[in-house]
Amino acid sequence: MTPHPSPATSSRPVRQILMLALAPAIGLGIGRFAYSLVLPDMRDSLHWSYSAAGFMNTVNAAGYLAGALGAAAFARRFGLFGAAMIGTLACVVSLALCALTGNFTVLAAARGLAGVGAAVAFIGGSTLGALIAQSQPARTSLLIGLFYTGPAMGIVISGVLAPGLLQLYGPGSWWRVWAALAAISVVLTAVLAFSRVDGAILKSQAPARTPPLAPIALYLVGYFCFGAGYIAYMTFMIAYVRNAGGGALAQGAFWCLIGAGALVSPWLWRGLLSRGASGVATGILIGVTMIGAVLPLVGATPVTLALSALVFGLAFFAVVSATTAFVRFNFPAAAWPKAIAAVTIAFSVGQTLGPIATGALSDAFGSLDYALDLSALTLAIGAAACAGQRRLTPS
Repeated sequence: MTPHPSPATSSRPVRQILMLALAPAIGLGIGRFAYSLVLPDMRDSLHWSYSAAGFMNTVNAAGYLAGALGAAAFARRFGLFGAAMIGTLACVVSLALCALTGNFTVLAAARGLAGVGAAVAFIGGSTLGALIAQSQPARTSLLIGLFYTGPAMGIVISGVLAPGLLQLYGPGSWWRVWAALAAISVVLTAVLAFSRVDGAILKSQAPARTPPLAPIALYLVGYFCFGAGYIAYMTFMIAYVRNAGGGALAQGAFWCLIGAGALVSPWLWRGLLSRGASGVATGILIGVTMIGAVLPLVGATPVTLALSALVFGLAFFAVVSATTAFVRFNFPAAAWPKAIAAVTIAFSVGQTLGPIATGALSDAFGSLDYALDLSALTLAIGAAACAGQRRLTPS
């Protein structure tokens, strides 16, 4: 008879993964997505066009692509936990730089550094999280999903803090937001640094070659489209809410609803993620994300905007969870760092092109509605492509 794990033993993987979740909380939830909250004030104060504003997220995404390209080698050199830790520190440095200057070039460099750090931290942390999760077969999908509550935590922290500071200090106070977020991230990084997470978990695994990508071509196309589509929404929706008459409270509530949805998603989609061996689960989740992106086009009322934020939040990070599940089902454990890096590269190319394309479209037509149209269309294509991806190995 197999003994039941003790509460201490069964709770340890949960604690470890929640500690690891602090890396994407800083790198993604704060480092990447908080930019949308300060963007309207930065754009007004620094006299940016929508294209210039989109370019900042394009630089961030290009940095993320560069980080994804080198993350597997970085993890081999420093270990999975070391990669997560060093990438997170780079994100903290970038946040501090954003608080210190209004120079466009320096800000772009800081956003690029944030992207590199976030990718290295994410790939190291998510791979280590997946390896820890497989020690609990009955809870693997839930544990993987818990890692992706990290960005949601960062989104909620940003949503509570940024609008209030901007309202308290008035126009031109965007740098105060970056400074406050940098200070909070220092504390979170210290907690991560002193956590006990086994970073040597891959040492018994034989090195794996880069997995073949042709069999997952449809998935890569779909994930590329997801990257291009979701980032347009996350870049410009706070500006959209403000243009619709939403003040600091409305902007903060909108952002926190996205974060609240993402916090709930591991439990909501647990069953779907456990069946994520093909691309169907990912396709469904991208489709739900698309519904969230379409809702503001129905009408910019408080109800539709709230529903949009909640629906989008419930699905968009679950897409990334589904991708980790897809890799876990289809590749051997030793190949996970390179396989996760490969799909992350496809995603990164999409999110590199998305902000600058939608920003240019908004400038050309003078409305953010066109950015949302393009976002929804791209997400629809991504959902169809991923849904067509079959499992690589038979059940």
